[in-house]
Amino acid sequence: MTAVPRALSPLRHPHYRWLATSLALSLFGHGLWAVAVVWQVVALGGGPAALSLVTALSAGGMLVSTLVGGALADRLPQRHILLGVTLTEGVTVGAVAVLSLTGVLALGHLAAVGLAGGIALGFYYPAYSALVPVLVPPGDLLAANGLEGVVRPVLAHAAGPAAAGFLVAAISPGAALAAAALAAFGAAVCVTGLPVRAAVPRDGGARSPVTGLLADVREGFGYMVRTPWLLATLLFAATMLLAFIGPFEVLVPFAIQAAGGGPTQHAYVLAAFGIGGAVGSLVVASLRLPRRYLTVMVLLWGLGCVPLVVFGFTTDLWVMLVAGAVMGATFQAGMVIWGTLLQRRVPAGLLGRVSSLDFFLSLSFMPLSMALAGPVSELIGLTATFVVGGLAPAVLAVVTIVVARMPADELAHPLDVLPEAPPLAPSAGERLDLV
Repeated sequence: MTAVPRALSPLRHPHYRWLATSLALSLFGHGLWAVAVVWQVVALGGGPAALSLVTALSAGGMLVSTLVGGALADRLPQRHILLGVTLTEGVTVGAVAVLSLTGVLALGHLAAVGLAGGIALGFYYPAYSALVPVLVPPGDLLAANGLEGVVRPVLAHAAGPAAAGFLVAAISPGAALAAAALAAFGAAVCVTGLPVRAAVPRDGGARSPVTGLLADVREGFGYMVRTPWLLATLLFAATMLLAFIGPFEVLVPFAIQAAGGGPTQHAYVLAAFGIGGAVGSLVVASLRLPRRYLTVMVLLWGLGCVPLVVFGFTTDLWVMLVAGAVMGATFQAGMVIWGTLLQRRVPAGLLGRVSSLDFFLSLSFMPLSMALAGPVSELIGLTATFVVGGLAPAVLAVVTIVVARMPADELAHPLDVLPEAPPLAPSAGERLDLV
């Protein structure tokens, strides 16, 4: 079997094709929004502070909603959640597009939509993650996660922003916002083709809905704490992001500038990161899940940060491009294994909450890392910051593997042997239905 057919094997399943198409349209729309909102703020006379307000509200909305989103993803049919999110995005972004095209848009409108979109997105990821293993057999989960790893950088970081740039230059920011709204509505249409999984009944007793959701969130935390491989991986990933993401996002542009480059060269490095991520995802999706899946995943993330050190020493753009591509490839390759691991080892009734905990920890440490990157670089220097950001995750990866006894765990729980029961077979607690 060639690499491409294996990587595309999940598309054999009709319901997953609807989900994949919906995801692709959503990612394209998010790429459109990311660029359109920048130039819309500029068109309104705003500067960096105004743009920071809109983006910060979006990130804050995701941080607030993601844990509740995980609890709801384990209680409600995920199709309904995805439909609600895509319709919310379509309506809110469509509203600001109309306001922009009619010349009555204000910064407050953009800020409100940024907040609403962030809250909605916090519900999307857990529901999507919990739905994939319902639609795809275990043998195709690795390929499904790899396919997502390919389309995400291509659509969200390349095609969407490029289309937005063209629309902004040719027409106006409002036109790009309108295209983002249409993409969201298209995603909603695709969601209507998905099956509904009835929620697993829960013994809520006399608890109110709010109390029940809080109890569900606590149950997710409890499972995480009781599961060594999960807790160790999440803690490692959080500390890895703390060390790595700030220097990469905040300090790399200054390293490029010091080497005589500018925005164009920075865009090249980001494109290399995205292309590397797509290639890394495709390669992993085309192979079997590694026997030492925990060890390989953690080492991919930890050692994959090491090329960040390059930005502290070189002035050659091609070296920076190679470093960016390697980091993108290793990061996304590890993410493909991680998504498959969650879907294979976490109980179905907890998958939404565990996915939301993963999302929550990532969101929590990314802003902190970005806030610390600048002051730390002023204190110890740009080169030293890149060295710490690149090497600390590698050391932490080895420590995590040893302390959490990952080699013994992955041998005791092999994932290269597939279960016999097909995931679409309804059980006593759940059924599939089309409405």
